[in-house]
Amino acid sequence: MKIQGCLFDMDGVVVDTAKHHYVAWKSLANELAIPFTKSDNDALKDLSRLDRLERILRSGNLEVSSKTKIELMEKKNQLYLQIIDTLGPGDIRPGVKELMLELRNEGVGLCLCSSSKNAASILKSIGVFNLFDGIVDGNNLTLPKPDPEVFIKGSKLLGLTPSVCIVFEDAQSGIEAARSGGFFALGIGAEGSLNNAHANVQDLAHMTLDKLQALVDSHESN
Repeated sequence: MKIQGCLFDMDGVVVDTAKHHYVAWKSLANELAIPFTKSDNDALKDLSRLDRLERILRSGNLEVSSKTKIELMEKKNQLYLQIIDTLGPGDIRPGVKELMLELRNEGVGLCLCSSSKNAASILKSIGVFNLFDGIVDGNNLTLPKPDPEVFIKGSKLLGLTPSVCIVFEDAQSGIEAARSGGFFALGIGAEGSLNNAHANVQDLAHMTLDKLQALVDSHESN
């Protein structure tokens, strides 16, 4: 297939916000007297905010009301927003902006597909908001990955079928979502870290449209 659309996950692909989520969640966990490590944070990858909170509460054998959960999620989000307010163009992952500029120049559609409800503000902070033709984020999603909803909506925004789109993902649930939706799934991370990806690269540094097309062609010829 000839690549016509590229769907980017945000956290870990366009910008690395995992460390900022960790600081915010750890601050909240400390207030609740619940131990919370970087490994614990990694285990929360791609979960919704509520699912993350509930897992933290369970780890501390703590039960709270639905109202308190809402208050805790809002508190965590305010902590996170204070942290990401300092983000700038220097926080973009290597090669991402250069690749986006080339893709746009070649007429390839670009869509941001993220479960984050803060996606738009983050993209504006790092200076790439206007490079996307569309954005699907946590504000207009009903189903979390590995359901393919986020990518299906993204391809529809671009007016394209999944079969001509590449998904850029750094999480296993995202790879599964892309595969089940009929997309070409490109894993971003250490070799072998993302099972079932059609192809895998360490990062997008020095990535080009020609190299992306070569990855697709190589998979299709196997």
